[in-house]
Amino acid sequence: MSNIDQLSWIDQVDSFWVDPESPQINALQRDGATAIIDLATQYLSGACDLEGHRRLCAHVVGRLSDIQVRDFALGSHTSETADTYYLMWRDLLLVAPRGFVAPIASLYASMAYERGEEELAHNALDRALIDDPGYSLAQLLRRVFAAGWPAESFSAMRRELHPKVVAGIFG
Repeated sequence: MSNIDQLSWIDQVDSFWVDPESPQINALQRDGATAIIDLATQYLSGACDLEGHRRLCAHVVGRLSDIQVRDFALGSHTSETADTYYLMWRDLLLVAPRGFVAPIASLYASMAYERGEEELAHNALDRALIDDPGYSLAQLLRRVFAAGWPAESFSAMRRELHPKVVAGIFG
């Protein structure tokens, strides 16, 4: 990617950043959750490549700046779609600009942990904490992983939390 393309990409991602003080916060959260579903649908159909869906990818990366959107993403996959979401988060992690890495790296870490790829999960958390040393989900996951929580327990907690997040975003 050329410097001009890189700057255009960063501008595109920035345009979807969520201001937590926005009076339209709930609409932005719904928009972010919907963008995640849309991108995952593209991945599930096998029709997604990052360049071909650049705007949608920027949309997802930018909206993940919101904690509720990130929490929606954390629980949005099923056992049937987990491999696809894993690839989606990996691909987005490879292109996320500085300042937008932590949420995606944390999502990728959680999925790697659930897959039994603990070293990869820790490496992803390292990336998250380099991007944002105070990122709360990365810090929490670091503690969970270090405590040796079984992946099944983590998965069950994630599935239990997801309906509450969906209700908060979609009402």
